Amino acid sequence: MKVLVIWRLLTVGGVNAGWRNRSIYFKKHGIETEFLYTTDHGGLHIMQDVAKVYLTKDEEEIIKIIKKNNYEAIIVCDTKAAYKWIRKAQFKGPILIEARTPELIKLTPHLKSFKRVEPQLIIVPSNYQKRLVSILVENIPTQVIYNGVDTSFFHAIPDEQINHTDLPILPKDKKIIGWIGRVDKRKNWPMLIEVAKKIKNERNDTEFWLIGGAQSVQREEFATVWKDEQLEDIIKWHPVIPYQQMPHVYAKIRQSGGCTLATTKSESFGNTFIESMICGVPVVASNIMPINEIVVHGETGLLFRGQNIDDAVKQLYSILDDHPFQQQMSEAAIRRVEEKFAIEVVAQQYVELLKKVVPLNVIEEVKGDTP
Repeated sequence: MKVLVIWRLLTVGGVNAGWRNRSIYFKKHGIETEFLYTTDHGGLHIMQDVAKVYLTKDEEEIIKIIKKNNYEAIIVCDTKAAYKWIRKAQFKGPILIEARTPELIKLTPHLKSFKRVEPQLIIVPSNYQKRLVSILVENIPTQVIYNGVDTSFFHAIPDEQINHTDLPILPKDKKIIGWIGRVDKRKNWPMLIEVAKKIKNERNDTEFWLIGGAQSVQREEFATVWKDEQLEDIIKWHPVIPYQQMPHVYAKIRQSGGCTLATTKSESFGNTFIESMICGVPVVASNIMPINEIVVHGETGLLFRGQNIDDAVKQLYSILDDHPFQQQMSEAAIRRVEEKFAIEVVAQQYVELLKKVVPLNVIEEVKGDTP
């Protein structure tokens, strides 16, 4: 079976990280995945070694790609223009939609009109996202399939195997709080600034690692505030850390007795949560859906009220100041991801779904072509 995934944004974010993991698993089960993007935001390096990637905005070229490759199914991720391309290419196979944008106003254009294309199913990464889609779409079934993490790649690296020569460098006698993702409004970097200011005033044994943001829209705005507030000593910013090095970054955070912090206002899922947890790093985040579908308060991490700075700091201190508690949560976090979010678990659900929606005669033809 051969499927095409269309998404307009080639980022280093959770959607592409999730699809990287899926495509590796799909290949083991006879499903070849190809990707079509219109804009590269620095994510090409995480995809090109696992699957064929097309990067173009040219409509004629896109239509040719769809026509010539004989895909058995097409999956559209939040890309309203794709329906027109599919129709013009006269694609007759099943079309699935992935609704990933967690903000109603931004999701609406992608689900408002399918331009005479008839999707069979909408796939969402959380129950929260399913509720959001139900506001916009009727008469199309919606199924939750969680994002998965490749546990052979992301895992708790033993202390003696951690690469301490690459950035970021783990300082002595500092507990690390990791903040990972884009520097933008939704990820809520201003709250990170406020949390760091409060902690800087109260203790000197803590360091924040901000991982990401090289191509974020608000990176210059963040940099100005970061410097003006004189936080360069407590927040170490690493705009570009290769995806392949991230397991070692998490390992350093775990070794320091630290955790990750998410100040995000909304998510459709949150890949960094399961990456952190499978590497044995507890998560501190807001008690909102779908974060509380992933992080179990008091077991695999701690959840604070809304965007409350004081409560967030209180939860962080509960981990930083209690090493046995941090280790206990570390072990519980690994177990939870292995049971619920390992790629073998969630991608298998996707494989079974594809086999249901792709006509049986197509699958038999593919099998028949195999020596």
